[in-house]
Amino acid sequence: MKTVVTGGGGFLGSHLVERLQNDGHDVFVARQADYDLTRADDTARLFADADPEVVFHLAAEVGGIGANRANPGRYWYANLLMGAHVLEQARLAGTRKLVLAGTVCAYPKFAPIPFNEDDLWEGYPEETNAPYGVAKKSILVGAQGYRDQYGLDAIFLLPANLYGPRDNFHETNAHVIADLIRKMHESPEEIVLWGDGSPTREFLYVEDAAEAFVLAAEQYDGEEPVNVGAGKEISIKELAELIAELMGFTGEITWDTSMPNGQPRRSLDASRARELFGFAAKTPLREGLERTIAWYRAQAPVHAAP
Repeated sequence: MKTVVTGGGGFLGSHLVERLQNDGHDVFVARQADYDLTRADDTARLFADADPEVVFHLAAEVGGIGANRANPGRYWYANLLMGAHVLEQARLAGTRKLVLAGTVCAYPKFAPIPFNEDDLWEGYPEETNAPYGVAKKSILVGAQGYRDQYGLDAIFLLPANLYGPRDNFHETNAHVIADLIRKMHESPEEIVLWGDGSPTREFLYVEDAAEAFVLAAEQYDGEEPVNVGAGKEISIKELAELIAELMGFTGEITWDTSMPNGQPRRSLDASRARELFGFAAKTPLREGLERTIAWYRAQAPVHAAP
């Protein structure tokens, strides 16, 4: 099947592309260097070049708390426009199936735990990532509107925080697991972390996420958003201690409580994904972290090793 993956050169995208190719699909990888999806003409050119039957829209501009605080306007603008342009071109092209990646950041700051899809509109997202989260929620509204008016089969998935090999380990915009691994690798004596370590997060291994997107594309055709997660939460403090154990890090972990914690808790009710398209996460956190650490160490500069 002719398939486009926007953001196909990125973290989740690269794993999804591999999975689709292994399943025999003809995959067109849309990279930012070739198609700027914040531009309507570039998005139209992508659909003309690829002529896809199925589109997975994963392209996003996103980062951790620091990156979100530094780029609220950009993250709102870029993610909103990319989603809107992809929806419109999918409509015009008569695309058979559009799978849109949402974000756990779209949930209200104080949504009941675990997050249920029915609570998505019961409050405003946590402030540091609200522009990004609101942009993604707007894409959900667009997808539902395009389904109602034009019959576009667009589905919307809300993945938990992802991690795994090929994650972004950049020092200014990495998410928490990648950031912890890099810091412990580069600074064996002490690392400084934001907040107090009390917030909780749920983490989904990237290959499990790719599996969920494939299953949803094949088996789900509804308008309701669907959580994709592992169903387990861990505090940032416990996570830091686990990664330290796995990496053999014996230095000091210092918490900078002058910096924000971010969302107090995050954990997803993943029952809808299990019921609608049979998805259940397979990779335990410890095993996934071991694979991620091994991959990072294989890529990291030798001089930075502890």
